[in-house]
Amino acid sequence: MRWRTLFSMAALAGALGAGSSAAQDSRPGIAVLPFTNGGSYGQAAEDYAALEVGMQQMLTTEFAMNPQLRVVDRSRIRELLAEQDLGASGRVDAATATRIGKIVGARYMVMGGFVDTYGTMRLDVQIVNTETSEIEKADRTTFKREDMARGVIDAATKITGDLKLPALPKEVQAQREERAQKLNATQAVSYYTKGLLYQDRGDSAKAKELFSKALAEFPEYTEAQEALRQVGG
Repeated sequence: MRWRTLFSMAALAGALGAGSSAAQDSRPGIAVLPFTNGGSYGQAAEDYAALEVGMQQMLTTEFAMNPQLRVVDRSRIRELLAEQDLGASGRVDAATATRIGKIVGARYMVMGGFVDTYGTMRLDVQIVNTETSEIEKADRTTFKREDMARGVIDAATKITGDLKLPALPKEVQAQREERAQKLNATQAVSYYTKGLLYQDRGDSAKAKELFSKALAEFPEYTEAQEALRQVGG
């Protein structure tokens, strides 16, 4: 399918971009920080820990579908947070986001949190402009837990619209929404986000198991395919 090709192209662009300076790329740069759990209840603690990095990666992926944006890879953000002894614990403020954004050459840093109240999710997003060090926009998206893939698409669309960034091509947007509907009918997102959590913890065996489960649920889950490849699957 075309969206699979687009995802591969986006992944390749990210890999190539990692080796060149932001000054050589005039596209607006954007990066996503880990999200924080704002007091969710209804699921296990591990599920919410997984969503802190899962929301980050899923938003990053949606931005990466847009060839008009330059997206910073999540692994680079993770490295910088580790170097500064920071994480998804509420210690990342606008000033810290600005500092990280300038290091990676991102004009916009996306940060925020989520609250899950027995299956009703609220995603609160703040967008920091690294040129002014100020929060330029704040968005809120609500959706049902079982509609998470579509909810993330809606959040990404709001962010690009509010910042007047180039929109995702309509054809690609329609393909992503169609895929989200199929994806939401499975448990693949849950397995995928938990896999990211264990990957970050350095447990490649567990991450591999979870990414494999995600693909068993949804074989065309290209993000899980790439993650599995990264952990040696």
